[in-house]
Amino acid sequence: MIRVLFILPYLALMTGAATAWSQAPAESPYYARTNTFSLFSAYSGDSSHIILGTAENRMLLDFGAGYSRKLFLNRIVNWQYNGELLPVALESDPVVLNTVNWTSPTVHTGSGIIVQSGPCVPSSGSFSSTQNGITYSYTYTNTCGRQWTVGEAISPAGFQWNFLPRRKQQPFVIAHGGYMYSTQPIPIPAAGSFNFTFDFGAGLELFHSKTRSMRAEYRIHHISNHGTAQFNPGIDNGLFQLTYSFGR
Repeated sequence: MIRVLFILPYLALMTGAATAWSQAPAESPYYARTNTFSLFSAYSGDSSHIILGTAENRMLLDFGAGYSRKLFLNRIVNWQYNGELLPVALESDPVVLNTVNWTSPTVHTGSGIIVQSGPCVPSSGSFSSTQNGITYSYTYTNTCGRQWTVGEAISPAGFQWNFLPRRKQQPFVIAHGGYMYSTQPIPIPAAGSFNFTFDFGAGLELFHSKTRSMRAEYRIHHISNHGTAQFNPGIDNGLFQLTYSFGR
């Protein structure tokens, strides 16, 4: 009887420990955060007619932050809402630096900047003409440069689909829609300062842990004013982006 009294508390303690162990939540097998915050930079060194844009030789340099929210998750896909804010969105246009040296009827020099619709080609030459007995003569030199325009952008409508979310290396596709405001019209003076944007692309996300990751991706990025200005050449870029993400 005495032995039973000593054994019963021991059995109760072991039973309670086993129950607590069985009730402890198992670690999730998914590399998938519910809320994700990110910092990124993006660059494109050229533009061409990829989809809708016709302005060539435009460059983009962006710095921004993003937010993602998990919407649906299973073994195959992690579907997320994704929005981006770009407080620094820089766009560069090719320009001609034009210098004119008048030799007749007076001697003076003038200069100016001409924004090109396409790539700049250096050139030089001379001109001479006589009108009403007066000779007008000058030489000119055109050299190439770039003009950077500062802007801000936001892409509030976006989604991201990560595939194989149980793995640390996850391929994904992504797409956004938004708008951009610049301090002067882009990509030519007769276009607008307010433009609409959209992008879509794919990449690879590498998880260091369940909460932190890096993304490398390539996107097709489009900018245009949708006919709200006199001209709408539009800009299509192939954009490379690196993103650091964290959250829970």
